[in-house]
Amino acid sequence: MRAFITRRKTLLVAASAAIALSLSACGGSGGAGAPSTDAAPFTVAQNVSITGSPTFDTIKSNGKVRIGVKQDQPGLGFKDAATGEYSGFDIQIAEWIAASLGYSKDKIEFKPIPSANRESAITNGDIDYYVGTYSITDKRKQLIDFAGPYFVTGQGLLVKKDNSTINSEKDLSGKNVCSATGSTPIQNIKANFPGTKTTEFDTYSQCVEALKSGQVDAVTTDQAILIGYASQDTDNLKVVGQPFTVEKYGVGLKKGDTALRTFVNKMFTDGGSTWQKIYDSTLGQSGTKVTQPAVDNY
Repeated sequence: MRAFITRRKTLLVAASAAIALSLSACGGSGGAGAPSTDAAPFTVAQNVSITGSPTFDTIKSNGKVRIGVKQDQPGLGFKDAATGEYSGFDIQIAEWIAASLGYSKDKIEFKPIPSANRESAITNGDIDYYVGTYSITDKRKQLIDFAGPYFVTGQGLLVKKDNSTINSEKDLSGKNVCSATGSTPIQNIKANFPGTKTTEFDTYSQCVEALKSGQVDAVTTDQAILIGYASQDTDNLKVVGQPFTVEKYGVGLKKGDTALRTFVNKMFTDGGSTWQKIYDSTLGQSGTKVTQPAVDNY
């Protein structure tokens, strides 16, 4: 475990400012489940042409954009049970991409996809792209392509408010830790924290319920997500320790669709003001300012 943390140290120093800002942004006074104020309506591009993109050809054929998302992550990707409306930072990033492709909000079909099924949903053509706290990893890049990153955060821990035995990742030996099946955090725990028990569910919200009932001792995923859950139940839940990885969120695309990846990366590069408006109307409601990360050439 020490070797793993040492390897991460340099990255954490470089990304610490971005992580700290993103975490404080998630704890806004509006509450984790509070509706966001949408950014200004996205301008829908006209007469878009992306030569050599099979995904864009499918979108044109269907007359709509099918986007894989999360629906249980307050402030990022959240579905209101009463209205069925989606909100959050990731949702607006997804809508911005759709508008840049020439499709308005009413031409979007959001499809909640569990973490374990994201690669297969993209590969099988069940969705056109995925935007939902999707960490860019070398293993995933063997199966799909990524545009971005469009956000940076780090893995953390959520425990019950009265828990005094878990204060950081150093206290996990012998404990039962829960995360989403197939997620980067659960893979990290299995690989680098020997002696730690693991429990997996399709969604993080199921892990949170297992934590509340005492079935597990902690929930792990990106700290930005965990702060959202803690904000919903401050009397019973808390986030402990500091981020112990660096996670870069990307847009999941079909493998080999270089044309679409280039298009989205250019959109991110040229659209800094739009990114900032999206951030300010969602995670940035706390008043904390965060700048857009530079895209990488994946």
